[in-house]
Amino acid sequence: MSNSVFFPQAAVDLLLDQGRIDLDGEQFVLTDGGYRYAVEEGVRIVLEETDGDDPEHLCGKVMSRNELCDERGAEILGESLLIEDMAYLIVPGFVGKPVGDVDPAAKPEVEVLQMLQAIQE
Repeated sequence: MSNSVFFPQAAVDLLLDQGRIDLDGEQFVLTDGGYRYAVEEGVRIVLEETDGDDPEHLCGKVMSRNELCDERGAEILGESLLIEDMAYLIVPGFVGKPVGDVDPAAKPEVEVLQMLQAIQE
């Protein structure tokens, strides 16, 4: 399984405003280092809100919209995910998988991602 990065929608909006991320088709390009990620719409599942039980063991996971809606029959409404009789609190965003080569002189990817994390906090 390859590594992936979750980009919350609110962070993407902020990074776009600051010019720290570019959109290139279905890819995000981080301007600090040129790291590229093939992205698809996804969510981070935070909390099961119906009764606190999580029989699907989804809390804490990041999943694509396709995995949830097409494969599991879920519905996403704003910051809510509905699967059968359960409702989950989610953070909407994008799931990114690294693609392409990076400039050898670029900062390490983990350093760039930590810097971006600090910006959105």
